[in-house]
Amino acid sequence: MEIDYTNIKVIGFDADDTLWVNETYFREAEERVGILLSHYETPNKIDQELFKMEMKNLPIYGYGVKGFVLSMVELAIELSNGRVSNEIIGKILDIGKEMINKPIELLEGVEDTLATLSRDYRLILATKGDLLDQERKLEKSGLLDYFHHIEVLSEKQEGNYSKLLKHLDIDPAEFLMVGNSLKSDILPLVNIGAQAIHVPFHTTWEHEKVSEKETNGMSYKTVESLTEILSCFKVKE
Repeated sequence: MEIDYTNIKVIGFDADDTLWVNETYFREAEERVGILLSHYETPNKIDQELFKMEMKNLPIYGYGVKGFVLSMVELAIELSNGRVSNEIIGKILDIGKEMINKPIELLEGVEDTLATLSRDYRLILATKGDLLDQERKLEKSGLLDYFHHIEVLSEKQEGNYSKLLKHLDIDPAEFLMVGNSLKSDILPLVNIGAQAIHVPFHTTWEHEKVSEKETNGMSYKTVESLTEILSCFKVKE
């Protein structure tokens, strides 16, 4: 069934892995930490334990590189029974700093898509993570001028979106969200009466994965690339 977008007036975009590369750097960091801590456990076990540590710490540190680094340090201490060297701790901290200082790699077609849609629609950015890091990435991206509003959320759940739309005086029926995460960018919006378009990234964090049962019967569109969403709207050439 074709989805009707004629009522849409405001389009929201996720940032990480929707506009630019992000998860790839976390995966690379996980591999490096697996090597650093290989004296204490196998890489697969380290990966599993790091994920558990991140989940335990999410309510304390939230999302983003800083919380990830603190979880890596805590895991190193735990796996080594407190014997991990200052040198390894220093290397873990360096991994985090390298992640924060990574150049922004825009995904294909991002700027053209935003430039085209911004002529006819109000665009907002709705992302989650560390405020300073997200602001830094947005500034580096060169995309700031396309957005009427920037919101860094602590979580992306139905209540967070409802509060944001109410604050911006946006009717959910006139709002569309675009993002790579079914859990964070798509399902919550559909559940509050908004529209959503899923643009999958090639890798997904375990925490963001959802089951087929959770998506069953949900009305949203999936496209292969960001530029593909332009065909859903009547936009000026």
